[in-house]
Amino acid sequence: MNTLSYKTVSANKATVTKEWVVVDAADEVLGRMASKVAKLLRGKYKPNFTPHVDCGDNVILINAEKVRMTGMKWTDRIYLRHTGYPGGQREITPEKLMEKSPEKLIKKVVKGMLPKNKLGDKILRNLYVFPGGEHNMHAQQPKQIDLNTLK
Repeated sequence: MNTLSYKTVSANKATVTKEWVVVDAADEVLGRMASKVAKLLRGKYKPNFTPHVDCGDNVILINAEKVRMTGMKWTDRIYLRHTGYPGGQREITPEKLMEKSPEKLIKKVVKGMLPKNKLGDKILRNLYVFPGGEHNMHAQQPKQIDLNTLK
């Protein structure tokens, strides 16, 4: 029996193959779409996934302003932040955040599904969100991907 064939292959920065993919968020439910995007960013759909390495793809998300939420989440959900000063707790609903900046809403939701460490911050930089149907990343030759085919 050859024991060399059973060695675990661990990816590193040099051996990782990163791709560019385009995801259309039109008429997608925010949380479900964000969890699949987080898996793409993390690299969990790849056979050589390594937890401590950034082995995920670069994701270009278009039509961020056409994302939807189920139920009364647009108005009932509250995101909290703190300015750092006494009495500085601020709250905002997804509806108001979407009016201000759809990119921030998508990034906030995806960030919550990534690891809370340096690697999570680095992985989030591989997400590019555009509110409309056009993007400026044509030089990378991204391939279109359908989230409904992913598990």
